[in-house]
Amino acid sequence: MKPIHLPSLYPLLIAASLALFAWARSGALPMEAAVMIASIAALALGAWLERRWPYRRDWQPSRGDTRTDATSALVLAAVVDPLLKAALPLLAIEGLRRWLPAGAGFPVTVPFAAQVLLALLWIELAKYASHRWHHRAPALWWLHALHHSSTRLYWLNGLRFHPLNHLINTTLAMAPLWALGVPAAVLLATAAITQPVLMLQHANLGFRHGWINRVFSTHEVHRSHHALHADQADGNYGSALVVWDQVFGTWRAPSLQAGADEMGLFARSAGYPGGASYGQQLRSFFAVRQGCCGV
Repeated sequence: MKPIHLPSLYPLLIAASLALFAWARSGALPMEAAVMIASIAALALGAWLERRWPYRRDWQPSRGDTRTDATSALVLAAVVDPLLKAALPLLAIEGLRRWLPAGAGFPVTVPFAAQVLLALLWIELAKYASHRWHHRAPALWWLHALHHSSTRLYWLNGLRFHPLNHLINTTLAMAPLWALGVPAAVLLATAAITQPVLMLQHANLGFRHGWINRVFSTHEVHRSHHALHADQADGNYGSALVVWDQVFGTWRAPSLQAGADEMGLFARSAGYPGGASYGQQLRSFFAVRQGCCGV
């Protein structure tokens, strides 16, 4: 289908999410609920839009990957994230604060918007570094390969992550902020900005976003990161923003070359069981650590 230019999609969704968050912060409802509602709404919108305006119609039918994606989403949402939210703040406070200089803390006296911006830039930098690290270190790539093993992109497979991969990303991004005493409202405000982007990032949408692609990790930009060829996939590491890709020279424009939209694992993944079940892919990391497979 002919691409539709829609640069306003992401700004509008983020604005709506922030408006809902601001209303919640006034006491209308729990702030966590506002972020959750915005996230689910963005995910549902992506699922609906890709039925009407898909980037590729042959990505719409399941390729035997839906169970893997659904299982991963359930494990992350129902098990991994609750455990991280319960344990990591306590571990960070106890484990990291002893290494901080006396009096070190987050600048809670500056305007709220500035606090959100500082936290957001750190979170994005930490996740950028972790993502790039997962593409460089063979053992970490074996964790991250689960995320890249799908041969199509659609609304659900943005939640296809190895729990250890998710743990590393979250710890690097959030532990320093928790140790510095960043207010919960600030962290939730950053999520109100990033979650709509992340929920649409893997959607099979035939939209183009123009200059927005240089700021946000849109589905158009992120599609390049999942390309079958490493020279295209080793870039656009940003989580919700591509600001740090711009700074470090790893931003890649959405490719329009023939074959650039073929998704999947590339040469360095030889031996990875990309078509296997979720459990088999998880266990393959430990099998590799025992020396049964080459990385």
